[in-house]
Amino acid sequence: MNLQELIKSRYSCRSYQAASVEPAKLDYIMECVRMAPSAVNKQPWRFRIVSSDEDKAKLQRCYPRTWFYSAPMYIIASLVHDEEWVRSDGKAHGNIDVAIAVEHLCLAAAEQGLGTCWVCNFDALLCKQLFGYDNNEEPCVFIPIGYPADEAKPKIRKEMNEILK
Repeated sequence: MNLQELIKSRYSCRSYQAASVEPAKLDYIMECVRMAPSAVNKQPWRFRIVSSDEDKAKLQRCYPRTWFYSAPMYIIASLVHDEEWVRSDGKAHGNIDVAIAVEHLCLAAAEQGLGTCWVCNFDALLCKQLFGYDNNEEPCVFIPIGYPADEAKPKIRKEMNEILK
C-alpha cells in the first residue's frame, strides 16, 4: 500500500476488539513516532503507554465515553513546554510538533492493521493530577489503540479548489 492509500484508509476508530496490541507492533509504532520531525529538532513530546487496568480506569475518568472504554490500550501524548521551540514573534510550536508525532503514530498503527482515534476533548487538569504530570508538561492527546471492531465510514473532505490557493 502506498502512502496515499494508507492515508485514505486511516479513520477515527471508535470500537475496538479486546485483543491486545503485540509488543513488536507497539515498538514499531513508537519508533515511527521517535522519528517524527519537530521545530529545531526539539522533540518536546512525551508518550505514556496506558495498559494496566488501574491506569486505564484513571484515564477513562478523564474522558468518560462508552466507546472509549473498548480500547485495549491508550497512549497519552504530552507537550513539555520548556522544551518547545518558540519563534521570535512568540509563537510556540510545541502543539504543532506533538500533532506531527501523533499523526506518525496513527499512520504507523494503520499500517500495522490497528485502529486509533485522536481524543482532545478530555479533562486535562484531572489527567495531570491522576498521572502526576509536572507543571511544565501538558497532556494534549489521548490515542486509543487496538484492533478495530468497526468499519470506516466515508470521509467527507473539501474539494482541492477549496483548500488550494
